[in-house]
Parts: sequence; structure tokens; C-alpha cells
Amino acid sequence: MSATTEDNYKLLVKQAQALVADESDWIANTANVSALLFNLLDNVNFAGVYRYENGELILGPFQGMPACVHIQMGSGVCGTTAQKQETQIVEDVHKFPGHIACDSASNSEIVVPIFKNGSLWGVFDFDSTEFNNFDELDKKYLEEIANNLF
Repeated sequence: MSATTEDNYKLLVKQAQALVADESDWIANTANVSALLFNLLDNVNFAGVYRYENGELILGPFQGMPACVHIQMGSGVCGTTAQKQETQIVEDVHKFPGHIACDSASNSEIVVPIFKNGSLWGVFDFDSTEFNNFDELDKKYLEEIANNLF
């Protein structure tokens, strides 16, 4: 279970909102929010976005080790999240059918869909070296942050 508390998340939400409040550029906003979350979430070794374009997910701004550039819809946790348009929490990525191992140190993952004007824009991807690092509290607040990007 994640050690990030509800009070910490409430602060993160405010910080993320402040970062994007006066900026319309998606690259700047997703880069800043990815950096914020990478540095302040517990046990995270990757935090970044994949944008949905031309029927696939394409790597956007992130923090962490180099990552896969193209992900097909329905492939891995990110592609599954995009296809289902709902958050996926994976306690052990090694047991997830079709998991794409961009960083072999990752053991758990949460991927949150990002919507703009009611349509899928992309996904926020968070990996952890710890098993079972993400829970419903993470889901609640990471979805709130994703919903405030645009």
C-alpha cells in the first residue's frame, strides 16, 4: 500500500493545479506535473505521459529511465488503460498479461487515463520498484490531477 497520505495528496493536487494554471502548452504542463509527481510520490521510478495520437500511444514528457516510445492500444498496462479508458492498478507487473517492460526494475504500476474535452488524450504512467505500491488513494488523487491538466 502506498505511503503517500491523503493530506500529502491534497497538497500535490494544489501544486499541480498551480503549475498548469497559467500555461496552455501541453508539453510544459505534463513535463512539470510529471517532475512534481516523480519527486514527491513514494517509491516511484517512472512518472510520465503517453499521448494518444494516430491510434497509438506515443511517449511524452517523463522522469525516469528511458521508456518505450510507441505503445499499441490494448498492449501492456498503458495500452489497456487507453483502450478501456479507466485506471489500471497493477500490484505485480510480472503477472500482467502482455506487460511491456521498459525498465526491468519496475514491479508495480498505476496508469491513469487523461481526457481533454471528453475524449481520450493520453495516459499518465507511474511505475514503482516496490510491489503493490499503488492503491485506491493513489487512484483517486492521480485521477484528480489528470482531470485538471487541461
